[in-house]
Amino acid sequence: MIYHRRMSMRAVRQLVVSLLMISGCAASSRDNVHAVLAQVSAAYGRLEPQSIRPAEGFIKYDYLIPAGYYKQMWDWDGFFIGVHLANQSREKAKYLKFWVLDFAGTIDQDGYVAGCITTKGPRPLMGKFAMKPFLAQGAVIASEQLGDYSWVRPVWEDLRKVIAYREQTQFDRKWGLFFWDNAMQSGADNNVALTNDPNDRSAILAADASTFQLREYEAMETLAAKLNKPQEAAAYRQKADDLRAAIRKHMWSAKDVMFFNLRRSDGSLVRRISYSNFVPLLEDIVEPGQAKEMIRRYLWNKDQMLSPFGLRSLSKQDPDYNNVSMINPYSNWQGPIWINANYLDYIILKRYGFDGEARQLAISLGKMVLADIARWKSMHENYNAETGEGLAPTPEQSPNHIFTGFVGWNLLVQDMLECEADGKCELMQVDERR
Repeated sequence: MIYHRRMSMRAVRQLVVSLLMISGCAASSRDNVHAVLAQVSAAYGRLEPQSIRPAEGFIKYDYLIPAGYYKQMWDWDGFFIGVHLANQSREKAKYLKFWVLDFAGTIDQDGYVAGCITTKGPRPLMGKFAMKPFLAQGAVIASEQLGDYSWVRPVWEDLRKVIAYREQTQFDRKWGLFFWDNAMQSGADNNVALTNDPNDRSAILAADASTFQLREYEAMETLAAKLNKPQEAAAYRQKADDLRAAIRKHMWSAKDVMFFNLRRSDGSLVRRISYSNFVPLLEDIVEPGQAKEMIRRYLWNKDQMLSPFGLRSLSKQDPDYNNVSMINPYSNWQGPIWINANYLDYIILKRYGFDGEARQLAISLGKMVLADIARWKSMHENYNAETGEGLAPTPEQSPNHIFTGFVGWNLLVQDMLECEADGKCELMQVDERR
């Protein structure tokens, strides 16, 4: 009895020590988050204005650019920059609204919108290069932050046209899923789960394209409800439900616990694991337990996507995995860390209760960009997943061989840190049913 009592007391002491250690680690982690956030916020206070340009020429409203190497307004670059600004303050949310209006102002009679706009007009790339599915999401996020949906009403029919055009040109009715024309259109320029082969255009049904479009349907439902259009809201809700079911039926492999792209010709899975495989986890497509297992097995796995500095854009197990610095004709999405992709992954980690992992990711990314800024006074568009060093653009890749830098969606690091430090975690929410 004495022996057992002593053991019990020893166990109690060990438990108290363990709890104190855990408490100390948690406090240290909180302090670390606040310290990194303070440094990032100070640095971004100097860099952020480079991504905001005054209206000029063809572009009627103030517009958003990646800055440095890129002077044009790109579709998802502008979206992510606008999301960051909207998350900072109601006043800055106007820039996401302007992003919507600038792109909506370029819609042609068919509903086509270019994925890139310059002060001289739309910029065609590799064919028509239609805009990615983000316009309605931008409208919802901006409206929520502004507390005003009324500005959407004049462009409502334009938004509907864009949706209809994408359904006509990038939707496979047989599978009920969406595809990109090529990898370049997806934004992940050389994603190995897609292709840029001109003889193989529009051949692969894409998990990211389908999920982004699912979120567009949800956003359109929200907009329709706010504009008192119940029938249209119900129609978009049905489209979202149908697309969600199609993604689950055709792209989810229960055996592999993974979403895959698939070939339109025969439905065969494209068994490559890139950043885009995880995009469906932004939505309720599979059961939470399945999603968590996918995260544990692949996303938060050092042998797959997890690197010492962030999350890779391609699995380390893929034969094409590399960290080569390249920017023309393609940026490299075959391994390097991309902040916008890590931002989506961060939301996914938070969504499924991986709070410690999400905090670790935010801090790691914060330290990485701070080191980049300390050395270069700016940032790079992507980072070596094994060393944390900035990759592109290099001075040699920049005009006149003078380092131009990059700002753009790297600003999202601040949003992740703010979520950890201050609980500002309403990130990219577009479905009012949630």
